[in-house]
Amino acid sequence: MAALGSLPATPDLPTLHARLQDLLRFLRGALAISSAHTVDFYTESVWRELVDLPPESVLAALRGPAAEPEPEPEPREEEAGPGFVDLPKVFCETSRKLLSVEAFARAVKHYSVQSLGLCTPFEQLLTALRVNKEQRTGENVKAIQFMNTKKSHEVQAMAELICSIADYCGLKQIIDVGSGKGYLSSFLSLKYGLNVYGIDSSNTNTHGAKERNRKLKKHWHLYRGQTREDANGLTLRLQKGIKAEKEAKRKENCDRPLKNSRGNQELSAGAAPERSETAVSVPRKQQGDPRAQPLEEGNLCFENAFSFTDFLPIDAVEPTSSQVHNAEMYEVRKQKRNMTSKPSDPSIYSPLTSFITADSELHDIIKDLEDCLMVGLHTCGDLAPNTLRIFASKSEVKGVCSVGCCYHLLSEEFENQDKEYAQENWGFPMCRYLKEERWCCGRNARMSACLALERVAVGQGLPTESLFYRAVLQNIIKDYYGITKCDRHVGKIYSKCSSFLDYVRMSLKKLGLDESKISEEIIMDYYEKYRPRMNELEAFNMLKVVLAPCIETLILLDRLCYLKEQEDVSWSALVKLFDPVQSPRCYAVIALKKQR
Repeated sequence: MAALGSLPATPDLPTLHARLQDLLRFLRGALAISSAHTVDFYTESVWRELVDLPPESVLAALRGPAAEPEPEPEPREEEAGPGFVDLPKVFCETSRKLLSVEAFARAVKHYSVQSLGLCTPFEQLLTALRVNKEQRTGENVKAIQFMNTKKSHEVQAMAELICSIADYCGLKQIIDVGSGKGYLSSFLSLKYGLNVYGIDSSNTNTHGAKERNRKLKKHWHLYRGQTREDANGLTLRLQKGIKAEKEAKRKENCDRPLKNSRGNQELSAGAAPERSETAVSVPRKQQGDPRAQPLEEGNLCFENAFSFTDFLPIDAVEPTSSQVHNAEMYEVRKQKRNMTSKPSDPSIYSPLTSFITADSELHDIIKDLEDCLMVGLHTCGDLAPNTLRIFASKSEVKGVCSVGCCYHLLSEEFENQDKEYAQENWGFPMCRYLKEERWCCGRNARMSACLALERVAVGQGLPTESLFYRAVLQNIIKDYYGITKCDRHVGKIYSKCSSFLDYVRMSLKKLGLDESKISEEIIMDYYEKYRPRMNELEAFNMLKVVLAPCIETLILLDRLCYLKEQEDVSWSALVKLFDPVQSPRCYAVIALKKQR
């Protein structure tokens, strides 16, 4: 392993604690906004309780033609800390209501991951990892037809980083937890020749991953070794070849007796449906910048001076490593290509089925376990923190690269304090600092952390009308059925309904409530009563979207602090790995252990 001192410097634990202290100070006032549930918006008078502003002014400040207020200068990293944000200007000290949208916007921008100086630049890390290292490949191989554009973007960027870490640490074995359909695992094994174990709790995913990997290997010789310049022509040849193969199979199947459908059943069980088999992804400049897409009618529009894009940190939406190519480095890699060993074993990717917890014994799952790197691409809920715990506790795991998602599915130690749970390892919090604070976000706040500010900022608006329907329905249910909390859920039925009346009827039926209790006239009276207040709900959801990165920052800071607390960990960092417009959960938590 190379000298760890060559890796970029990252904030130490005392610095992270100072950031946490500052962030918690802000969230004590702001968390109520994230914690409010849309369903209860009107029944609980959420706007009146939490915002001391008319909704029109909030909407105008976030997306209207009003001129941007004079921005406060961004602090230098050493100045960022307690006291920078003037909280009394944001929230009333007595009522805790929001007082100023402008002060609120400046605060949430300040408390984002990048503005707090928590991120290590992706390119800087790759450069450091590759010092005095020969790269495994000089190929600009694109992800194949089984991935959509988003997945291709994620897999290529993460695979590049994982390969660089593996080379740096001298590791050949990769454990991909929550491997799902095996996209990342297959790419790592085929392109980089790594020995990959993909572990997923679903037998269906494991079976599908095996079938997909078989197809990948079958077509691999058609495109491995191709250069970037030939990528588009290669895609066309791949598509034509696959189309011809499918046509031949279709004719062959037509000639067989109808009863002999076993082959088709096997294919449908393991392969992705044709409509998801998109072609090779192309760089953003070729596919069209998502930020330049025309805004559809009804979407939130933030084009003016004080818009959602103003709340994003500098370079919040930027090209990722997979989209930035250094010509000189490319030529060096090209010269080394013939000297690079290629994978010859067709079974270097092994999909396995197992449910992973923090206490999982890897030797029981992987018989030939050796020193390895543990990775996870969008590991759901508690799987992300459990991946970090396995890394910290198992001597064979020398490094970790984890991108989490589904924060709303995290278990929280200090949530539901009136109930007793026999659980040792909670999804949140992980670090000692937040445990001592007994900090709790709550499910609604964690759910809001999943909102995609960058997507909303480029015009992909929120479903305001469907949220409005649900909130008004709750008032009807409360007034006519006496129900304030219900174990049943309405679900996603908005798209199936032609009107509010249709929505209410369908919802009551799904909830098992007597529809005869309420007439069509009463239902429409509720609609007309609350329709003028729809702007309250729209403005409030905008505030939740703006606040979302702060909740995510807290969760990521918790994980980074946990890694900094481990004595055996020599280096750890947060890295923005993906373009957040394409992939909103874009931050990787990375750590390496000390040399023995």
